[in-house]
Amino acid sequence: MNEDYGRKVIPFLKDEYFHEPSDKTIFALIKNHANKYGCFPSKEALFIELSNTTGINEKLFTRTKEKLENLVLDSDTNVEWLLDQTEQFCQDKALYNGIMQAIKIVDGNKDALSKGAIPEILQQALSVSFDTDIGHDYLDDWEKRYELYHKKENKIPFDLEYLNKITLDGFSKKTLNIFLGGTHVGKSLFMCHLAASNLMIGKNVLYITLEMSEEETAKRIDANLLDIPINEMKLIPKKTMGELVKGVREKTPGKLKIKEFPTASASTTHFRFIMNELRLKKNFVPDIVYVDYINICLSSRIKPGATNSYGYIKAIAEELRGLAG
Repeated sequence: MNEDYGRKVIPFLKDEYFHEPSDKTIFALIKNHANKYGCFPSKEALFIELSNTTGINEKLFTRTKEKLENLVLDSDTNVEWLLDQTEQFCQDKALYNGIMQAIKIVDGNKDALSKGAIPEILQQALSVSFDTDIGHDYLDDWEKRYELYHKKENKIPFDLEYLNKITLDGFSKKTLNIFLGGTHVGKSLFMCHLAASNLMIGKNVLYITLEMSEEETAKRIDANLLDIPINEMKLIPKKTMGELVKGVREKTPGKLKIKEFPTASASTTHFRFIMNELRLKKNFVPDIVYVDYINICLSSRIKPGATNSYGYIKAIAEELRGLAG
């Protein structure tokens, strides 16, 4: 086998991409040899290892042996072309496997997975590619680290100086940030405060609530932005209210959208849908998304009751982190 080609493709090839049993057997022989000895087997070594393999029937043994006999090393083949063809093979097989898995979910043959897992399964299949980056070399790549130390990250700041201090200037993009607290200590109130402050620095904010109504959430944001206690809002004349909101609009180019979902009825699949609708219909793309709150979301991949509460909430957190990315 071409050593250069083999080292580049083996990390990306998967057993599931080979549907023909003899092809799967040959791939397993090559991969096991490479993992054990750090090099790729010769044709003769493959024959020996096939002979020593147990658990395969005579028909499969004969078919695999015939394929091995027909293997020919073509040294004239362009490696870059071969890499492109192999990448295309992996993408095609991953998509085929993803579609077949989706069909099983629809037919009810995947007890632990819900239909909401289908978009993510297909998305993962479509994202298959050969990533040749083999990581960061600590000694050789010191200049990259130096530049990173002096690069100012584009963050979304808090309006509370102490939080900026402990988070090094606020929320980082593409991250999942969780506020923990007991019942009735003000988690939703705090997030409404943050959403209001994000709006006032020109950010687009999407506030998703599975607990309070859209109107109740908007009331808390009113209290923050208009500096009027909620229980006094009903005393404000309509004209005054309009002028106050107009004043907020004039101070910021940002927008704030609030979307309510019933408790335990929505997952990242629904969140992606509403974000896409807002983008298409309102030209609105959020800089930050608040979800109130994680424990009453649905998982888009796992059916309720298919795992324990820790595993279920962990799955939701992973999906939200993926949404952030």
